[in-house]
Amino acid sequence: MNLAHPTRKQPDLHGEPLLAIENLHVHYGGIEALKGVSLHVDAGEIVALVGANGAGKSTTLKAIARLVSSSGTLRYAARDLTSLNAEAAALAGISLGPEGRAIFPTLTVRENLELGAYGHRDASAMKETEADVVALFPRLGERMQQSGQTLSGGEQQMLAIGRALMARPSLLLLDEPSLGIAPKLTELIFEAISTIAKSGMTILLVEQNTRVALSASARAYVLRAGENALEGSSEDLAKRDDVRAAYLGG
Repeated sequence: MNLAHPTRKQPDLHGEPLLAIENLHVHYGGIEALKGVSLHVDAGEIVALVGANGAGKSTTLKAIARLVSSSGTLRYAARDLTSLNAEAAALAGISLGPEGRAIFPTLTVRENLELGAYGHRDASAMKETEADVVALFPRLGERMQQSGQTLSGGEQQMLAIGRALMARPSLLLLDEPSLGIAPKLTELIFEAISTIAKSGMTILLVEQNTRVALSASARAYVLRAGENALEGSSEDLAKRDDVRAAYLGG
């Protein structure tokens, strides 16, 4: 599986993390959604962002993907990310599997996947990546000619992740991959995420299900009301009484 080896040259990080955020602020009109969030993700890591609804998790991913304006330091692959728009960020190697999946319902599974490869003109590489996505999610291979709207919620999530992988990113952002999905399919999707991570791809994961998020990641940040609340190894955070009481059901 070649998902972690994009056609673009691998970035030279000069000892920096792949992603480094310091004092990140985002406003929606008069509402301050992020109030100085800081985090970093090293190349090859899977890091989780957890917290209650409204904590700023999805906004953080949108700022990284340059879908919302922000202030503060935001560096990706040893360069200033704030100077890029969303298209340039995607072409630089940042790929987002958005909350709610946001697939194109009237397009086929294959057409949705091909749109994920926007910006890559190498047809053979695109076919190779499509084959890797189908190996990861065999159900998609069985439904290539079906429209996206005919898929189940879990299958649509597979398609959203597969579409993000078609860009052959260096950094994969996943926003609530278990949202609204049956437990059995959630298990399959997180097995796939584990496979992606083991291939060497860097993943920043937002997930409401804190237990699943901490199980899937090496490190985690807890956000509260748009600010950093806690950080540490996922194993250590899962053992903390305050985290267990607030997010793990006691």
